[in-house]
Amino acid sequence: MAETNTRDSLKTAPAGRLLGTVVSPPGAHATYAARPEASRGRFHPETESATRSCYSRDRDRIIHSTAFRRLKHKTQVFVQHEGDYYRTRLTHSLEVAQLARSLARTLAADEDLAETVALAHDLGHTPFGHAGEEALDAVTRNIGGFDHNAHALRLVTKLEHRYADFDGLNLTWETLEGLVKHNGPLTGAQTGPIASFDQRWSLELASWPGLEAQLAALADDIAYVSHDIDDGLRAGLFTVHDLLEWPLVDAHVAGVLDRHGELELSRFIGELIRTLMSELMEDVLAQTRANLDAAQFSYSAALRGAGRAMAAFSPALLEQVKALKGFQMRNMYRHPRVAASMGRAQAVVTDLFEAFMANPDLLPPDWALAARQAVPGAVARDYIAGMTDRYALAEYARVFGNEIQI
Repeated sequence: MAETNTRDSLKTAPAGRLLGTVVSPPGAHATYAARPEASRGRFHPETESATRSCYSRDRDRIIHSTAFRRLKHKTQVFVQHEGDYYRTRLTHSLEVAQLARSLARTLAADEDLAETVALAHDLGHTPFGHAGEEALDAVTRNIGGFDHNAHALRLVTKLEHRYADFDGLNLTWETLEGLVKHNGPLTGAQTGPIASFDQRWSLELASWPGLEAQLAALADDIAYVSHDIDDGLRAGLFTVHDLLEWPLVDAHVAGVLDRHGELELSRFIGELIRTLMSELMEDVLAQTRANLDAAQFSYSAALRGAGRAMAAFSPALLEQVKALKGFQMRNMYRHPRVAASMGRAQAVVTDLFEAFMANPDLLPPDWALAARQAVPGAVARDYIAGMTDRYALAEYARVFGNEIQI
């Protein structure tokens, strides 16, 4: 993984120019930052730890959850059996958490909360990446469909069974808000798990989340646009010289070639990703600091009511990032090799759901019992959503008596 350290590499632009990034002392909090002592608390009251902040405790609960461990065997872009070097949902989440924490530290936001939201942001994903989610959403439309953010909320408030006194992980309000709204406000009528929970404990869905969640969302963008290039090069979906035609990346590729000439692929990737991520991180820091300086928020709730995101790319770089995502969609995510694999993965999800709907007794005994007492399909949806790639393939072989190659 390319390192992005706020004290060192963030100070270096692609051409080596010192940018003079100011890093706040560890633990420092600006007026706009979330403060543990001012947290809105937990749905089920608990005595807080004497040695950890409430957000640090949330982070630890996520790391120790079964949903987090399952991310190890869930697809990011490539299914796991294609190689050990490609990212999974787990390694992606760890990289996002590192970037989010770096951004938060530099801006004197709460590092623990930013890291927590980053670690939790992909908890609700199905097996087989976005292809699996699309398939599960399609077959469950008549019962509300499937959304990974909504399912993540359901996991941490209902489906995790670690504590005797309550379902879920009993996370703080700020973590739950960030989990649900890290990509922005949820406007319009809401249904499903988010609406149900919001009726019990309002997450103020129409407002922007705190700065820490906004930073986690940008860290997610930075991680995947950078690291998917890494995985795509290693997979042979495109070449180094193909990248000279890609927006935003082209200048970094040319810079590495000018400085070093032809390199071993691993070294080239390291140099490319290091400089690309540095530009993206520096841009976010500069634009976000400018937004915050102009607004002069005196407390975190004021930032939520600003009506727009405070953490952001600059307008010029945002357009480049959008163009890069478009290139990645065409040249990577829709590459024939990836598309063929994901088409077979969607068939696995669809066939399993239909089989469990037709015969709930195919589910494990505790799930089968729950299915007989719930809305038809709802329990099967939860069961499939929680599967890892390899467990889904094993269940397919068990249910249908034959293996399928993804």
